[in-house]
Amino acid sequence: MGQTGVFAPTTQIFSGRCLGRRQIQCERADNMLPLFLLNYPIRKFFKRLPTTTEWARFRKYARRMRELNQYGVPDYPSPETLSVIRDYTINEPLLPNLKTLKLIGIEGCFIPFIPLFLSPRATVVLLVFRPGSNLPKAMLTSVITTLPTLCPNLQAINLDILPRDPTITATISRMLLATNRNPLQQFRVDSPLTEEASELIYKLPNLHTLSVVIEKETPLPSASLPNLTNLTITCANEDCWQRLFHGATFGKLDSVSFFLESEEISDFLGVFERAALSSSIQNTLSRLFISAQCSWDPNYSSLLPFTQLVDLEIESSCDDGCSSRVDDDIVISLSRVMPKLEILGLGGTPCSQIATGVTTKGLLALAHHCPNLSALRVHLQVTSLSDPPAIPGTVPNAGPAASWTDCALRELEVGETPVPGGSELIVALTLLRIFPRLESLVLPNGGWEEVENAINLSRRIIDGSSKRLPLTTP
Repeated sequence: MGQTGVFAPTTQIFSGRCLGRRQIQCERADNMLPLFLLNYPIRKFFKRLPTTTEWARFRKYARRMRELNQYGVPDYPSPETLSVIRDYTINEPLLPNLKTLKLIGIEGCFIPFIPLFLSPRATVVLLVFRPGSNLPKAMLTSVITTLPTLCPNLQAINLDILPRDPTITATISRMLLATNRNPLQQFRVDSPLTEEASELIYKLPNLHTLSVVIEKETPLPSASLPNLTNLTITCANEDCWQRLFHGATFGKLDSVSFFLESEEISDFLGVFERAALSSSIQNTLSRLFISAQCSWDPNYSSLLPFTQLVDLEIESSCDDGCSSRVDDDIVISLSRVMPKLEILGLGGTPCSQIATGVTTKGLLALAHHCPNLSALRVHLQVTSLSDPPAIPGTVPNAGPAASWTDCALRELEVGETPVPGGSELIVALTLLRIFPRLESLVLPNGGWEEVENAINLSRRIIDGSSKRLPLTTP
C-alpha cells in the first residue's frame, strides 16, 4: 500500500504517497533531505549544496513518489531552493514515477517551477491558483502550454482561479487541442474556450466530468457526451449555454451545477427545464445545484419534471432584502414528486427579514414524502412552530391512508431566523416531533442556542439520552 512522505522545509508543505513499507515522516526536511538545509525562514539560501551521495539518497525517495499534494501553506520552498533542484534535474524528471499532482494556492513566484513536478507518467494534474494573486501571464501561459508534452497521457486536467483574459483563453484552447484526447476523462478549467476548442471538448466520448466557462460570444455546438456524469457551467448570461442541450446526447448525466454571474435573472429555471427536457436528462439527473450572485425569485414549478433528484440546492442572495419566496405550497409540491430527496436547499442562508417562509405544514409534508431527507435549508416561519403538531396516521395533503414516517433529517440550517422570546422550548419540541433524528443546527443565531438547550433537555427527559446537540459554526 502507498505511504506518506513529506518533502518540505520547516513545515509539512508537500505530502506524497510512495511505494514500499518504510514510513517516511519528518517535520524538517534537513532530517532526511540535506538538499533543503537552509536557515528558513530567516534567510532563504543554502548553507551548502548537496553532495553526490546526498542527492542520490534524495533520488531514491523521489522515485517512490506516486502522489504529491500541496494545500496552500504560505512557506513554500524558496525560489532559490527550487532553482537548485531544477539545475540538478535538467535531464530527468524530479519525480519520474509521479501519477497525481495537486497544487493548491499557487502564487506567481512558484509558477515557473511547476514543470519540475510533472512526470511523463502523470495522469492527474490539479492546479489551483491563489485568489487575488498577481499571476505573470507569460509564465502562466508557458506552463499551461507544456502540459501535453510533459504529461502525454493525462486523464484529468483541473486548472482553477485563472485570469479572465483572451491570452489565457487562447492558451487553454491550444493546450486542449494538443492533448491526447483518448485518455482524457476529466476537464475542469476556469476559462472560456475558443470556438475550435469548444467543438472538441463537447464531442469527447470518454469524458465523464466537465467544467466550463461559457461566454455569450462563443458559438456552441450541440453536445455529444454519452459518458458524461458531471457537468458544471459558469456563465454571465442566463441563456447563453442552452444550445449545448438542444439535440444533445447525455446518456448518463447525473449532476449539473450552474454558477450564474449575471446581475439580473428572470426565468432561469424555465430555460433550464426546456433545455433539459430536449435532451431527456430528467431521467438520469439526481443532483442540481444553482448559485446566483444576485437576488432571485425562481419559478420552482419548472423543477417538477425532475422526479429523480436526490440533491436539490438553489442559492440566491438576501443582501438587498430577503429574496426567498419559498412557502408551504412550493415545498409540498416538490416533496410530492421528489421522494428520493436527501439534500434540499432553497434560497440563501435563512435571514432575519422574512417575507415568506415554510410553516409546520410544509415541514410535515417534507418529513412524510421525503423520508431519506438528511439536510434542509429553507426560510422558516418560526411562529408556526409554537403549536406542536399532532401526528396521527395522516399528514397535511398526504391523503387519508398515509402513515407517518420517521424522517432521517439530521441537519437543519436556521441562520439568522429569529425565535420569539419565551418560545424556545415549544419550538424545540415541535422540531423533535417532526424530525426525531435532528442532530445539528447550522449557523444558529437569534435564540437558536436556547432551542438547542431545550432539545438536549427534551431528549434527556424522553429517552434518557445525554447526547449533546452540536452547533455547527461557519
